[in-house]
Amino acid sequence: MNVYLAEFIGTALMILLGNGVVANVVLKGTKGNSSGWIVITTAWALAVFVGVVVAGPHSGAHLNPVVTLGLTIAKGFDVALVPGYILAQIAGAMTGSFIVWLMYKDYFDATEDVGLKAAPFATAPAIRNYGSNLISEIVGTFVLIFVIFYFTEASMGTKDATTPIGLGSLGAIPVSFLVWVIGLSLGGTTGYAINPARDLGPRIVHALIPMKGKGGSDWAYAWVPILGPIIGSTLAALAFLAINFK
Repeated sequence: MNVYLAEFIGTALMILLGNGVVANVVLKGTKGNSSGWIVITTAWALAVFVGVVVAGPHSGAHLNPVVTLGLTIAKGFDVALVPGYILAQIAGAMTGSFIVWLMYKDYFDATEDVGLKAAPFATAPAIRNYGSNLISEIVGTFVLIFVIFYFTEASMGTKDATTPIGLGSLGAIPVSFLVWVIGLSLGGTTGYAINPARDLGPRIVHALIPMKGKGGSDWAYAWVPILGPIIGSTLAALAFLAINFK
């Protein structure tokens, strides 16, 4: 599979399941209505697992522009691939979000609250304070990227001769747990975008779809889940390089 197609499909699946659980929890009349934050964070972690399982063998499963950015800074990821990865991630996020809207259209229509209609698309702060909202996204993304740098392939043997142990789909579990704990511990302030594509792509879809009574797409806030993760990823990459400088 082409690396860009893998990023597109993996991101689309992640957003379909991640934004899908938000729709299931917040929209009026669904089977999962009001089931809570634990359901949302758990399903988001599993959504990441699904995306990584599918895309991992082909593209490395970045599924997030700031993962691509961090790996470029700290690990020497090919700069020439970066634009294609980011475009594929945004397109995948838009596609997954659009499918969520199609599936839950009746429930979007039945929901009167404008904020709840917007929640399955893009993040929003619990308390709007752009400074602290930005810090939340920086910290959450720093943890995501910094810890990802320490995920390694399992191997056995001596220092001079090691044999990789293929973990298959189990290799996606660590990043899923990482996203889960970020959501549980740090996600209550802004909804933990920690991924510009995850927020921007669906926000664009929200702006474009003909949804009755949807309200605005809150573009005044949209820069926070873009700039915050970029800063957080850059700081994480620089910290990793400083700690491991030889």
